[in-house]
Amino acid sequence: MADEDLIPARSYWLKIGAKQVAAQVTDIKYKVNVNTLEHLAGKVLELNEIAVCNVSLDRPIAFDPYSANQDMGGFVLIDRMTNATVGAGLIRFALRRAQNVHWQALDVTREARAELKGQRAAVLWFTGLSGAGKSTIANLVERKLLALGRHTVLLDGDNVRHGLNRDLGFTVADRVENIRRVAEVSKLMADAGLIVLVSFISPFRAERQMARDLIPEGEFFEVFIDTPLTEAEKRDVKGLYKKARAGELKNFTGIDSPYEAPLAPELHIETMKAQPEDAADRIVDAILKDGRI
Repeated sequence: MADEDLIPARSYWLKIGAKQVAAQVTDIKYKVNVNTLEHLAGKVLELNEIAVCNVSLDRPIAFDPYSANQDMGGFVLIDRMTNATVGAGLIRFALRRAQNVHWQALDVTREARAELKGQRAAVLWFTGLSGAGKSTIANLVERKLLALGRHTVLLDGDNVRHGLNRDLGFTVADRVENIRRVAEVSKLMADAGLIVLVSFISPFRAERQMARDLIPEGEFFEVFIDTPLTEAEKRDVKGLYKKARAGELKNFTGIDSPYEAPLAPELHIETMKAQPEDAADRIVDAILKDGRI
């Protein structure tokens, strides 16, 4: 019901009756040709398309199958950034895994793990165009935190694609899944009491918000490494912009795929006004202020 594709792994609001919860389409089982009822494969849903999907919610809800109760078996999906309705659905049944997988309570908390390390857990999320300087600045920040005795780990976009995310391409759907996986990993590492530095283009606000929602309030720092596209292209040490301009590299952020700049990041670093070392000092000073980490 929207011009923008509905993408698996992207977080939406699901409204059913008077209840509204966070939801993700985890799997498009198949799309349905409305004229022939033929089942078709697909990774995203475009305007007016219909599909059978698995949906995951952030909490249990009461519902009935739509065939038994239309009021408690029908729902709408809402864009979390714009509050626009993007889709509608009918519930058939609950997945068996939802009934068999339970949260296991643990005696050792994330706070206890962090206290043992003499710090507070946190996630520093570096976002910006390719070539903006994210990895360079994040690496400097980690070195400075290490010198101060902090326990850290740095997740870099290129490095993660060599292992955990090597099965993903660069379509919008794959980019969304790329960030979903990294956000979940960063949450686990923060739960271990670490200061996690995440250096990813992460071009979409919706996925950066999803990552923020996973982390306790006050422990997520969005760091916008702001570099004009013209300057990022000049730096182009990997030759990626050149390939994108020549049509050899599709879905490249800033060329034929959009970058949605943060609206209210905790830290805004304009690289045309600060050298990497100075930017790193500013970031460290800001996150250490008032003992935040």
